[in-house]
Amino acid sequence: MGKPTGFKDYPRQAVPYRDPLTRAGDFLEIYTNPPEEQLRTQGARCMDCGVPFCQSNTGCPIDNLIPEWNDLVYQGRWREALDRLHKTNNFPEFTGRACPAPCEGACVLGITNPPVTIKNIENAIIDRGFAEDWVKPQPPSYRTGKRIAIVGSGPAGLAAAAQLNKAGHSVTVYERADRIGGLLMYGIPNMKLDKRVVERRVNLLRDEGVDFVTCAHVGREEDFAAGHMTQIMQERGCEMQFIDPQKLVDDNDTVLLATGATKPFDPTGRCPGRELDGIYLAMDFLTRNTKSLLDGNMETGQQAEGDYLSAKGKNVIVIGGGDTGADCIGTSLRHGAKSIANFELLDVPPAERADNNPWPQWPRVYRVDYSHAETEAKMGDDPRQYNVLTKEFVDDGNGRISGVKTVTVDWSKPGEKAPFSEVPGSEKIWPADLVFLATGFVGPELGVGEMLGLETQNPRGNWQTFAAEHGQFASNLEGVFAAGDCRRGQSLVVWAINEGRGAARAIDEYLMETTTLPAPGLNLPQQVV
Repeated sequence: MGKPTGFKDYPRQAVPYRDPLTRAGDFLEIYTNPPEEQLRTQGARCMDCGVPFCQSNTGCPIDNLIPEWNDLVYQGRWREALDRLHKTNNFPEFTGRACPAPCEGACVLGITNPPVTIKNIENAIIDRGFAEDWVKPQPPSYRTGKRIAIVGSGPAGLAAAAQLNKAGHSVTVYERADRIGGLLMYGIPNMKLDKRVVERRVNLLRDEGVDFVTCAHVGREEDFAAGHMTQIMQERGCEMQFIDPQKLVDDNDTVLLATGATKPFDPTGRCPGRELDGIYLAMDFLTRNTKSLLDGNMETGQQAEGDYLSAKGKNVIVIGGGDTGADCIGTSLRHGAKSIANFELLDVPPAERADNNPWPQWPRVYRVDYSHAETEAKMGDDPRQYNVLTKEFVDDGNGRISGVKTVTVDWSKPGEKAPFSEVPGSEKIWPADLVFLATGFVGPELGVGEMLGLETQNPRGNWQTFAAEHGQFASNLEGVFAAGDCRRGQSLVVWAINEGRGAARAIDEYLMETTTLPAPGLNLPQQVV
């Protein structure tokens, strides 16, 4: 714990973002560097709570030793805090930036007071570790002779690669994009996670002995041709190689599928006008934007020449809330959009926990994300519109979007076929030049599994993922494992790290009949976050 009376002596003081008007003018990270004394004071707020729910139950999926490194920061023992942090988390620089912090939602102090600023402290520990040159490559002292292929270089694949390489196995990671990182590279905008931060960790893994192969699609060529990455990668000179997954099975001792949940959910698919030009999946927009910045000049925000879907001067509609919707808002704002509206089907969340949302559950409360604050500062209003159902996409007469027809819904009056009813006379047409669908995903692209004959499961109704039990991660095919969103369904970066570390332990035990790799969070309930 920190100071015994710290939670009473000091108020919560989160690390602020950069000024919203300033940061909305560039693609640099939104964060500021807090003074050390502030971080030590915030670490002092960590109380002697008896049962640290922050690292168990509904808290941290990787069982981060949060009270321990909070106390070490309070004492100014930063190097030891880094060592404790790395015991459970391979990539704290990713979770410290991109995780919504379920640990803070489960903080015992949060029952009556604002919780400890756990996420800020975590990020400060790892950033200091890199600044002080404490984070160095640690290649294994011996090799087991076992070969492992990992398909997918997102957080699950990278976490598994890090752990299996540490155990002495030879690991090769295959990625169909031109850069390593998966969701971390192309799914999260640079202002939330600087791509140099991702590449820094990938280079560490390289130095430790992990091999990476980019522009490599494991599966059928026709499946890649139908996917959202095809044109984006090929128009930038990514010469794809297509690999039969059976060859990976034959050439390696084990194969781990960590392909993510990239099959989009499109609830507007039945809306008239869905085929109009100007309507895009959110991930296409975000991927193209980040790639054009990486191929251009990230510092100045100058895009490389190419088809990157500019929102400059456009009326933008984002359908769907959550992180992806917020990122589409922030990216459109930085392009110089004329107007931005964000449609959310649900009602406005309450300011405080509702009676059916008690601690230590994740608090479903009203929040203002970085891009909401930026849009309000620059345009005068929060872009979010609640209780809005899309009914039709309006044609400009030339096959292109010109507007979106909506209706207001009432959740207090369930309808015959839905848990809400439409409000009579509430129809409205919103001007729109670009529409981005940020409505989530329904599981992995199943082609590689079909080629291998893998069984699937449906954790969320009819949405299919690869069948493998959490903790074992073994598919029905001998030597083939699955982890991350392709097994679990769309979830958090920290859950992907949990799955990657867990799969690494299962694979190591499968290969060697014993393992010393830790078992992360296996005691946690399998709730969908």
